[in-house]
Amino acid sequence: MIRKSAGPQIPDVPTPSGPQRALIAASFISRVGNGLFNTASALYFTLVVHLPAGQVGAGLTIAGLVGLLAGIPAGNLADRYGPRTVWLVAVAMQAVTMAAFVLIHDWVTFTLIATLDRLAATAGGSAGGALVARSGGERPAAFRARLRTYVNLGVVLGTLGAAFAVSVDTRAAYTVLILANAASFAAAGLIGLIGVPNYRPLPRPEEHHRWAVLSDRPFVSFAALYGAMGLQYQTVSLLLPIWLSAHSDAPRWTVAVVYAVNSGVCVLFQSRIGSRVETPSQGGRAFRLAGLLFLVSCPLMALTADVPTWVAPALAVLAVCVHSLGEVWESSGGYTLAFELAPDHAQGQYQGFFGLAFNAGQALAPVVLTTAVLGLGHAGWLLLGVFFAALGAAGPPVAAWAERTRRPGHETAGAPQGQPDGTPLPDGA
Repeated sequence: MIRKSAGPQIPDVPTPSGPQRALIAASFISRVGNGLFNTASALYFTLVVHLPAGQVGAGLTIAGLVGLLAGIPAGNLADRYGPRTVWLVAVAMQAVTMAAFVLIHDWVTFTLIATLDRLAATAGGSAGGALVARSGGERPAAFRARLRTYVNLGVVLGTLGAAFAVSVDTRAAYTVLILANAASFAAAGLIGLIGVPNYRPLPRPEEHHRWAVLSDRPFVSFAALYGAMGLQYQTVSLLLPIWLSAHSDAPRWTVAVVYAVNSGVCVLFQSRIGSRVETPSQGGRAFRLAGLLFLVSCPLMALTADVPTWVAPALAVLAVCVHSLGEVWESSGGYTLAFELAPDHAQGQYQGFFGLAFNAGQALAPVVLTTAVLGLGHAGWLLLGVFFAALGAAGPPVAAWAERTRRPGHETAGAPQGQPDGTPLPDGA
């Protein structure tokens, strides 16, 4: 899927096509629902359902680990039967499992429903990645960057909406949030059914097999790098809030401010930066730049414990601005390499494995960050920054290795197969 550059080009933000607009709308609506639910889910399970916090954590951990198993199989199904079909089934299943949360009364039922929800979410992610590759045309990574902009915006709006239910703090209010999230999945599926073409599977070479991605060592290596670098997401969402509340004199509202700043920077810059990262070599360099930005941001976060109360919020915002720019470069490089290094006929399998690596990193992040970094204090923050920089430095050589091992003929997934049935696009389309 490697493309040869025809010469210097001026990056731009592509105008979305009809299928792309449908995917953007579907993703935006479902993420508004996610923002509604995720913000208040812990309170619902503990205060309304009356499950102990330890049981909630254990159930979610089990669900997350089991959910990882769906990545590659779902990707294979997407490659074999078409990504839209698998994605629609997964979204429908999430609508059902989310609605079922209003009926839970015990830990076993909670864990079972949460596990089914995670399996569906993982399957949807694998098929969705393949769908982005097929609908993204010649620039799937740029489209994925634009898509992420709307995803972030949807989460922000959903989070703001959840504040009302949290302030009311009644079972009815939380039930409305949960059912609204279920409805968002149903609406997303309906939009996808109407607006996204039913892309037919692409021909597969004879040597293709269900676990081919595991023998692609450069891709596996980069997926592992990306999964490890994914600790940076919970650096802002988990580690920094704990640090600010326990080790600094920053006002409590600082946590809400850094959340808003993180989301705002991503919304403002994801499409602009993502449109500039389109080849594997550019993806490797973006990954390296992200590591360097994290090397700067992590010590700045640590320093919030050493400054006066009035300085701490400003320093935290500065650190998160730097970190958020790193996040944008990291995700842009990751999208490009994930799409460009995957063969057209196996996008589902490759995106499934890529998502598995990322989710595995997210599952380990709380333990690593709270134990290693918080346990070591300032030194832990510095080591975390060095860790990110080292991962980023590995990006360019891994990308170069991957380019050397690609076979000729791996073209962009969406370009030559413009119509749903795989026939060439008519002139002028």
